[in-house]
Amino acid sequence: MAETYPLQIFNTTDIDLPCKEIDCRKVFEFVAQHEKVIFEMVELAYVDEQEIVRINKEFLKRDYVTDIISFRYDEDDSNTEIEGTLYCCLSRIIDQAKEFNQTSEKECLRILIHGLLHLIGYEDQSEAEKEEMTNLENLYLSMFYE
Repeated sequence: MAETYPLQIFNTTDIDLPCKEIDCRKVFEFVAQHEKVIFEMVELAYVDEQEIVRINKEFLKRDYVTDIISFRYDEDDSNTEIEGTLYCCLSRIIDQAKEFNQTSEKECLRILIHGLLHLIGYEDQSEAEKEEMTNLENLYLSMFYE
């Protein structure tokens, strides 16, 4: 019988993932432990620009490419058993890595952390919220890489 994981990773693009599945799982477990939540099931779907724009239009009424869109299945932020889907635009993440002078691997993991934080309930609508999320992303990445 195959072991099931609470993190399911799908790459629907023709681009190789810059990060290893084992590293995604480590980051996933690390964030869950430090945020004191249980991710019951999270789908991590890497998609192309056309698909991220389609999802953005259909669900968020926005017509542009973005790096990640997070969907939590329940609306109860007090629930610590979380299920959701993270749609990541792989080509956008790789472009961002170049823009930020980061490795594609590190940017891929940062975006995963960002999406997990959204599932937990963090927002990034205001400058203060963006700063809080960026600080957490940097903290979790530094703990993972050091």
